[in-house]
Amino acid sequence: MSITTNLNNITSQLPEHVTLVAVSKTKPVSDLMEAYKAGQRIFGENKIQEMVEKHEQMPKDVEWHMIGHVQRNKIKYMASFVSLIHSVDNFKLLKEINKQAQKNNRIIDCLLQIKIAAEDSKFGMSVQQASKILQSQEFLELKNVYIKGLMGMATFTDDKTKIEREFKFLKNTFDNLKKLQNENCEMKTLSMGMSSDYKLAIDCGSTMIRVGSSIFGDRNY
Repeated sequence: MSITTNLNNITSQLPEHVTLVAVSKTKPVSDLMEAYKAGQRIFGENKIQEMVEKHEQMPKDVEWHMIGHVQRNKIKYMASFVSLIHSVDNFKLLKEINKQAQKNNRIIDCLLQIKIAAEDSKFGMSVQQASKILQSQEFLELKNVYIKGLMGMATFTDDKTKIEREFKFLKNTFDNLKKLQNENCEMKTLSMGMSSDYKLAIDCGSTMIRVGSSIFGDRNY
C-alpha cells in the first residue's frame, strides 16, 4: 500500500470536524512529500531537532505540530514556526513557550496534556493541575501562548474497554474545563487517538487524531 492510498483511505472516512495530524517522526522527507502531494498539510513530530530539519526542507504551507515530550531548552529552535504544541504538561514549560514566542513576535497555540493512562511512562498533568493553571493570574499574564484544548494518550493495551474509559475521561475533562474560558484559552481541540485506536477516539469525542504507522507504515528506529 502506498502512502497516498493509506492517506486517502483514512481521510475519506473522517468526519468533517476531525483534523488529521500525520505523525512523521523518523520518516524521510520523501515520505512526507508523498503525503504532501496527496493533500496532507499537518505533520506531527516527536523531536524538535527533527522537526526543524524537515521544516527547512519542506514547503512553507505545512503546519508543524509538536506532539512529543518537550524539553524547555529546545523550544527556541521551533518557536518561529511551530503551529501547535500538543504536549504541554507543566506551567514552567508554558512560561518558556511564552518567552520564546514573545521573542518571535508570535502567539503559540498549545494543548495541555492530561495524564489519562495508568502507565508511568506517559507524561501529562492531572485535571486539578490543568484547572489550577487556567484559573491562575500567572497564566493570564502570559500574552504569547493560547490554550486551544487538551491532548491525551491512552494506555498501550489491547483492552478496548480500558482505552474507551480513558478517552471518555478525557472528553469529560475537556467539557468541564471549557467553562474556564478566558482571553488566553478557548477549549476547541481535543487531540486523542492514534493509528490503533483513532476510530474509538472519534466515537468518544476526539476532534484531532495523530496517525503515523497507518499512513507511513511501521517505523524504523
